Amino acid sequence: MGKSGVLPLWEFMADIIRLLSDTVANQIAAGEVIQRPSSAVKELLENAVDAGASRVQLVLLDAGKTLIQVIDNGNGMSDADARMCFDRHATSKLRNIDDLYTLFTMGFRGEALASIASVAQVELKSKRREQEVGTRVLMDGGNFVSQDAFAYQEGTSISVKNLFYNVPARRNFLKSNQVETRHIQEEFIRIALSNPHVHFSLHHNEAQVFDLREGNYSQRISALFGNNYKERLVPVEEETSIVNIRGYIGKPEFARKNRGEQYFFVNSRFIKDSYLHHAVSAAFESLIPRDAYPSYWLNLDIDPALIDVNIHPTKTEIKFQHDKDVYAILRAAVKRALGKYSVAPSLDFDKEPAFDLPLSKLGDTPVQPQIKVDPNYNPFRIEREKSSTSFSSGGSQQMHSFRPASPSSTDVKAWLENHREVAAQQVLMHEKIEDSPIVELLNVFESLDDFRFVQVSPKSAIAAFSRGLVLYDISAARERIVYERYLNAFSRQQLNTQQQLFPPQIVLTPNDFLLIRELMEELRKIGFDISEFGQNTIVLQGVPSGLDPGSEERTLQLLLENYRLNKDKLQLTMHENLARSMAKSIIAREQSSYSSRELRQLAIDLLHCDQPFYGVNGQSVLRVLRSDEIADLIQNKS
Repeated sequence: MGKSGVLPLWEFMADIIRLLSDTVANQIAAGEVIQRPSSAVKELLENAVDAGASRVQLVLLDAGKTLIQVIDNGNGMSDADARMCFDRHATSKLRNIDDLYTLFTMGFRGEALASIASVAQVELKSKRREQEVGTRVLMDGGNFVSQDAFAYQEGTSISVKNLFYNVPARRNFLKSNQVETRHIQEEFIRIALSNPHVHFSLHHNEAQVFDLREGNYSQRISALFGNNYKERLVPVEEETSIVNIRGYIGKPEFARKNRGEQYFFVNSRFIKDSYLHHAVSAAFESLIPRDAYPSYWLNLDIDPALIDVNIHPTKTEIKFQHDKDVYAILRAAVKRALGKYSVAPSLDFDKEPAFDLPLSKLGDTPVQPQIKVDPNYNPFRIEREKSSTSFSSGGSQQMHSFRPASPSSTDVKAWLENHREVAAQQVLMHEKIEDSPIVELLNVFESLDDFRFVQVSPKSAIAAFSRGLVLYDISAARERIVYERYLNAFSRQQLNTQQQLFPPQIVLTPNDFLLIRELMEELRKIGFDISEFGQNTIVLQGVPSGLDPGSEERTLQLLLENYRLNKDKLQLTMHENLARSMAKSIIAREQSSYSSRELRQLAIDLLHCDQPFYGVNGQSVLRVLRSDEIADLIQNKS
């Protein structure tokens, strides 16, 4: 008897262990294998490839929630196989335990179709080449409905309808159609990359998203991510007794701030492996910034007996018997490829050489370049400040365009009076009013026009006044100004759009294209005019007024990259994320040298912000160094 005086359960109940029914067991397995529509897509596409198909078509409705259909021209199934494939642990890949160590196929456990059928309505149509008539099997929630003869071409078609219709809790956990579509496209891309010899196509809601013709590896990468990727790829090839490595890495200058373009395949199976990723990152060391990630599409061919692929339900993780050797070989192969590229850029043999030279130059006679010398140049002459309020350089024009109208001295005083309340709140944290940095700053900037600003580094400036010095972070100040401008555009007034005379067509990665569609309405509020133009392509009809000519495409790409990075790391609203991403994208392309007049104007613009003393990331933008503090620093130093 237990301490509470209640008999334990086993004292009055015998034989409490029961075998689960096949339906419940399959639904539990589905929870491990089929987590969302993309999981079903992965299993069905892998089965099509294993069947020897040379053409695979994926059809979706409502991000796979209503329909997932995979049609292939593979070997097909007999009548008995078509019925038995929905039984749990039924597989054509294994006969005994030793077969686990000689696997070259994608699926092998025999759980995929049984798991899918237990949480959906499934129709299978298939025919082998030697058969005159095919077969059709209907399943509903894991229960066999019917099987009959059916006229069908060679191959197999599997339609998964109303996924999770009988598991409402699981269906309620699914994300929006945009998010689920993004996951499906990622699975599609992984399988398409590992099988460039197969023709893949993808249709979503009756619209064609991909049509990937069979070809070589570089052609498949370009077809998925854009034709401009041909110029970004560096080939990697290495053959050893342990592992053979082939594929491509991205050039260092095209490194991204997220991990979106990193693909490892082992024997054509996509895997995730942080250890191998570290090997590639180590090879790129000192070539890319610390906060950037290299792009790579690498396939490792290795003896199946030297790896274990049966350690994860989705088979995306494997174990290497000689992991340290594989690490060293991979790192050396990538490093050697980067070394070859630094000597001679990689050649694209599929490209027509005649296109390298502009047609207007084909008949011209080469002219020897000449060196022009300015005899009046004096490096010690100080450039006079321009009296005009508009700046000459491209970066300065951009800086001028993205700030509010220049305030008068009366406006500055009005602002100071309005912000006394902010100063009073800051004073509460100090024993004496004069110790408050905010009060000191307010007193300092009352005589802003008397200051002489000097840039002391690419990112910092200093101004002297009668009681000390003012230091401020140029980049943080600019980012704060631009951030608030775009954030206000969502709640107050939509920004002006500058229409493009010759609107460029931009080919995006599949994920970037989906993100553009998701953000289309919000991007219009900050000045972008974007329209869709075919497969993963947009037309940039207009951009926010003030963007530097020629920087529109790169600014948009940086915007998407920063948006995705902020979404992964920060808890922000969509408007905050867009404003922050846009500010970061613009600041990244601005000048690094400013005149005294520009620095003074930047300080005035900063004072017009709602939060002028703190940057977007929370860092201090301004600091006052009083005369007594400077004296103390000098004395301590001496």
